[in-house]
Amino acid sequence: MNPADMLRIVDSLHREKNIDKDVVFQAIEAALVSAAKKHYGDAADITINIDRNTGALSGIADGQALDPEEISGRIGAQTAKQVIIQKIREAERDSLLGEYGDQIGQLINGVVTRSEGAATIVSLGTIEAILPRSEQIPGETHHPNERVRAIVFEVKPQGSRVKVVLSRTRPQFVQRLFEQEIPEIADGVISVNAIAREPAHRSKVAVSSTDQRVDCVGACVGVRGNRIKNIVDELSGERIDIVRWSDDAETLIRASLQPAEVDQVLLCDMIGRAIVLVREDQLSLAIGRKGQNVRLASKLCGWDIEIMTNDELEQQIDRAVGGFSKIEGVTEELAQRLVEQGYLSYDDLSVIEPDALMEMGGLTEEQVEEIVNQAETLATDAERAADEERRRKREERASEGASE
Repeated sequence: MNPADMLRIVDSLHREKNIDKDVVFQAIEAALVSAAKKHYGDAADITINIDRNTGALSGIADGQALDPEEISGRIGAQTAKQVIIQKIREAERDSLLGEYGDQIGQLINGVVTRSEGAATIVSLGTIEAILPRSEQIPGETHHPNERVRAIVFEVKPQGSRVKVVLSRTRPQFVQRLFEQEIPEIADGVISVNAIAREPAHRSKVAVSSTDQRVDCVGACVGVRGNRIKNIVDELSGERIDIVRWSDDAETLIRASLQPAEVDQVLLCDMIGRAIVLVREDQLSLAIGRKGQNVRLASKLCGWDIEIMTNDELEQQIDRAVGGFSKIEGVTEELAQRLVEQGYLSYDDLSVIEPDALMEMGGLTEEQVEEIVNQAETLATDAERAADEERRRKREERASEGASE
């Protein structure tokens, strides 16, 4: 191999495989060293260099200079070729790992090529990526030659190749679509502070503005809803609630439960619970279909939100105070303080931080351990009784259905 051919090969691999030229030179040098060791023995001290400017070969074996012709032509040409191919594949893999590893979490465009089982194979140009069924929006289907957008979810080596996994179900996908469709977000005027999502059904997106003159919610919706419509279309009709972000937890919780009207928010910091009081006619709206509204609001705000009416809260308080007072070592005063902090069941009490209960009731470590043990036992009994009641009701419904 003459120097001109060497430079031409390196340049070709650099352009076609997007591999740094120096990486190609190093791969060829390593391959030639490996081939030379086949000839001189594994114990031989061999160094081979390629001039980066001229392509000329030079080498030393056990202190003796090697003839360039011997290096390129006589030293196991077939072995050198195999090693070069292997090294180039490794370099190509490392290059792709770097290229797509830097894009994890970023939006990417591709073209569907085919389906393999439940997975969809997407061409990204330099590599084929996988869009697994679990990362596809429920109910959507993809066809060959269809253009698809997704985020790069995972990149990892797989032998001499690179596995790139895409996703359309992650909350980050919604965020990237907002960044693409809404210029104020790309410009940094509007920020996406939090996202809670149940793919194909509903997402809640909390946004804020650094410029008081810019309405963050209105900007995301767009004139006649055109901006949000583009995002909804990309998400196969998924409903999107845009919420105005607030650092005040009570304000944020109220906003996240819209369109339901909230009467009062009681924050129980020790247990991370927010008790939200609503009128009877707002109860089902606040909870949402199959609990979806309150579930997403909880994820968005980072609080365990419980929706109830004033009457339900009073009943729970009376039941909790009465139940806690039956536990040996818990006075009525301590029971009241526990309820004020949001502990409303034996389950809650069984997971309380021991230090918190010691401070709240002026108790010893042994007393706290005994109280928690009793709470765990009572919680188990209560769950068993609830299971028995559910079983009895199922049997009653089955019996009624049979008699009809």
